[in-house]
Amino acid sequence: MNYFGESLNSIHTKLVNKKISSEELTKQTFDDIKATDGEINAFLTLNEEAALKKAKEIDQNGVDANNVLSGMPVAIKDNMVTKGLRTTAASKILGNFTPIYDATAVEKLNSLNAIDVGKTNMDEFAMGGSTENSAFKITHNPWDKTKVPGGSSGGSAAAVASGQVIAALGSDTGGSIRQPASFNGVVGMKPTYGRVSRWGLIAFGSSLDQIGPITRNVADNAVILNAIAGHDKHDMTTSTKEVPDFTSSLDKGVKGLRIGIPSEFMAQGLDEDVKDTVLKTADTFKKMGATVSEVSLPHTQYGVAAYYIISSSEASSNLQRFDGIRYGYRAKDAKNLEELYVKSRSEAFGEEVKRRIMLGTFSLSAGFYDAYFKKAAQVRTLMINDFTNVFKDFDLILAPTGPTPAYGIGEDVSDPMTMYMNDVLTLPVNLAGLPGMSFPAGFSNGLPVGVQLIGRPFDELTVYQAGNAFEQSTDFHKKTPKMGGNN
Repeated sequence: MNYFGESLNSIHTKLVNKKISSEELTKQTFDDIKATDGEINAFLTLNEEAALKKAKEIDQNGVDANNVLSGMPVAIKDNMVTKGLRTTAASKILGNFTPIYDATAVEKLNSLNAIDVGKTNMDEFAMGGSTENSAFKITHNPWDKTKVPGGSSGGSAAAVASGQVIAALGSDTGGSIRQPASFNGVVGMKPTYGRVSRWGLIAFGSSLDQIGPITRNVADNAVILNAIAGHDKHDMTTSTKEVPDFTSSLDKGVKGLRIGIPSEFMAQGLDEDVKDTVLKTADTFKKMGATVSEVSLPHTQYGVAAYYIISSSEASSNLQRFDGIRYGYRAKDAKNLEELYVKSRSEAFGEEVKRRIMLGTFSLSAGFYDAYFKKAAQVRTLMINDFTNVFKDFDLILAPTGPTPAYGIGEDVSDPMTMYMNDVLTLPVNLAGLPGMSFPAGFSNGLPVGVQLIGRPFDELTVYQAGNAFEQSTDFHKKTPKMGGNN
């Protein structure tokens, strides 16, 4: 089995027709991971024994012909808790943490007999855009191992891009699914806020975080979102809206759709090859019958500042629970309770996490709350209004996913502000709670370039519809990197 050139449906057909068993498929998946992950570093923890046992049971009971995920190996980002399987959020402070329950998204995949093969590397607590901020290892981009895979879901994106797995779950707080999808030449969907339960997702920014799928093609992505979407009694921020079949509109094309390109997203600082890719993508949509026009999202310029105040404030609150007392890392030789707190957190949190906790704590402190957090929340409302105004006249927004293709490992990480600017094109979607999907649309010096489609709230259907139409008229998604699979 070679995941390159395959889809969930094609592999499912082979499983149903017994051309390959789930146990064989799972074993080959682990063989591929072991053969390639020494270079890629996509995984933090493998779930081999439990996965092979489950695959064997599925074969004994028979693969469900009506369930495309039955017996299908998938990977899970390491900030989603998995019962009995180490979950670290790529942080030293959770280096020895084994959860006692599954995140809802993981539980839903398990209930459909998908097979969790392991936990993927990430930026610590999802804070970063390169997967260099992991406490354990740096993940490499399969297209060029000197380049970053993006982040924070870089491990999941690299695992899919390199053919180690057919699909993976990631999480997106400010672009953490879409940007690594762009850097790795795969498809990444950040669903509408509330579409997928956050129960069991180790929180970074609770009003921004959203779990979503990373796959090789648009149709597979829709299948995974079908599996994990829906209301959850454990998460009162999940929507009670009925979940449609996200695969139902894939073949409707884009004729008559109105697509806007924000002028603010095409401004100075955008790589010329990336800009050219967006314009060529727009031309493709026009040829297929869509109308494409320039639009304006005037408050975009304030997005980075608002995002970092809001997300860091929420992180400061969420990360208070990691205190060295109940679970996780505990410092030795502390003389009193206060010293235990300080030493445990100082020794076990990474620099980026500490930076954001300090920023967030300051923004929420007495005397500064109104000046910073409250104003950031007001700016957020203005940005939501910008999108609402555009969507009165347009069905979708087309934009670059990132300002550049993948950059070199170590190239930008020493400058936090440079890293933060990589979020400027993706974070407005999180601030507004909208669905956004990145998909491969071109190349620059041998590296993939992704563009993103942004939809109205809870209109993932139209995003998938347009993304699939583009995919069917191009072959960017069929390209494979140098590392991984049978290459």
